[in-house]
Amino acid sequence: MSDAEGEFDLRTLDDAELVEQVHDDLYNGMKPEVELATRIFLERGWGPDKVLNDALVEGMRVVGVDFRDGILFVPEVLLAANAMKGGMEILRPLLAETGAEPIGKVVIGTVKGDIHDIGKNLVGMMLEGAGFEVIDIGINNPVEKYLDALEQHKPDILGMSALLTTTMPYMKVVIDTLKQKNLREKYIVLVGGAPLNDEFGKAVGADAYCRDAAVAVETAKALIAAKRAAARAH
Repeated sequence: MSDAEGEFDLRTLDDAELVEQVHDDLYNGMKPEVELATRIFLERGWGPDKVLNDALVEGMRVVGVDFRDGILFVPEVLLAANAMKGGMEILRPLLAETGAEPIGKVVIGTVKGDIHDIGKNLVGMMLEGAGFEVIDIGINNPVEKYLDALEQHKPDILGMSALLTTTMPYMKVVIDTLKQKNLREKYIVLVGGAPLNDEFGKAVGADAYCRDAAVAVETAKALIAAKRAAARAH
């Protein structure tokens, strides 16, 4: 099928059908189609926030649920997240112009001594897919690098990842340093990685341990909502 036919196909769909199609294309990791559909919505006068929420975020929510339930696996989710990224790159400058607030801001990075990043990247992409602003500071981060990023970006959430049992304890070093500097209360701290569990999360003083990327998104949304509600109540 030529590009012209492909374009013709998407453009013949009405808004509701196009939304469904984007959900399918995201699920199947079809980046060019998602980008094209994003442009078509904008041409039709949709606001960037509406495109983001109705088409992209909702599509990624389905991906997240199926990932959590073991129907989709990491390679498929990475493809879906990459397709989402294509749409996001078109929308991001437009969202900035409208001053649309992201759900929240997250600084995420793998701890010192650990160079694994697939899980972290997946969490970052899924959070971005859910409407968060994500600052990924990469791998092998000493406590100073986390502190610098927190000061610079002033996020709502700090996410730390570790895949090695030997690097897990470093999460406690970061959290204890935040406590010493009286900064711990300012941030929601989420931890994740294959060898971790709930008990470990509690032991190091994190707000929550997230088993996978889908759980990380659900947890981040819930904790931010709770924190904002508490702030409003004061």
